[in-house]
Amino acid sequence: MKPIFERFSHYAGLAVAVMCFASAPSQASAQTWPNRPVTFIVSQAGGASPDVMARILADRLSRSLGQSVIIENKPGGANVIGATAAARAAPDGYTYFFATSAALATNPFLMEKMTYDPVKDFRPVTMIARSHQALVAHPDLPAKSITELVALEKKQPGKFSVAVDSPRNLAGVTAQALNERAGIDLSLVPYPNINAALQDVMTGRVELGVFSVSIAEALIRDGKLRPLAIASSKRSGSLPDVPTAAETIKDFDFSGWFMLMAPTGTPDEIVNKLSKDVAEAMGDEKIREMAPKLGFEIETGSPDAARQFLAAQLDLWRGITTELGLKPQ
Repeated sequence: MKPIFERFSHYAGLAVAVMCFASAPSQASAQTWPNRPVTFIVSQAGGASPDVMARILADRLSRSLGQSVIIENKPGGANVIGATAAARAAPDGYTYFFATSAALATNPFLMEKMTYDPVKDFRPVTMIARSHQALVAHPDLPAKSITELVALEKKQPGKFSVAVDSPRNLAGVTAQALNERAGIDLSLVPYPNINAALQDVMTGRVELGVFSVSIAEALIRDGKLRPLAIASSKRSGSLPDVPTAAETIKDFDFSGWFMLMAPTGTPDEIVNKLSKDVAEAMGDEKIREMAPKLGFEIETGSPDAARQFLAAQLDLWRGITTELGLKPQ
């Protein structure tokens, strides 16, 4: 019989060989990635601003990767259906979550039961862009700014309403924050169908609305809606003459944003490569020309920078929901 140290050495060698063999497919996939189509899961319906931005990126990225980038819409449940599907996807570098700020930073403080964890179930790949919201009014409303709106509401308290997609989505929280910080009392009117909301503001059935700039811009330019403010601390590139709400109300910043997330366990090599590929794609001249016209402000960066940004946004929304008394439901 061999001495025990020789037997141990023999088994240890076998163990190392097995480990190397087991890790080989992962290493090979990172080296050859991508060798088949890549999927971006979008948790909103086709035509919504996240879908538009995702498709612009996917088209350009497909060319640089040499593989198709497929957009898979999984709307519903306030982003939960799509986010959960992405969280449960195989971490093999072929499925990603084109995440909204609502899915990652708002839902954790507004939903009592979450079927995904934005921190534990995902790893950030890169920021994509910010998406501005606009506070708009029917053209006949005798107010052309937030200051004039506040004065008007105080003269006729309780008379005016604001259309939002939901009281607990970004637009609804923005409207509630406007009420709280400006000391007014606009009535929130929720609409599950954004087109119906736009129609009601254009006809004057509802005096005000909070909409993504990408949705409202064409109607603003046609004079069918009047912009009062951009609901953030930075003006929109597509509507540079419209002041920000922060110019009137200190620290008022309720911009949306998009971030590309990978299921936890996705190899570092793939995440880092895709992050660089996305930055290169978003630097395309045509995309940079198109993005502001759609209400988007391009902002890419490293996976670590995206992780830090997400952590800051979670802290921010923890404070906002506490300020407004919003409880998980």
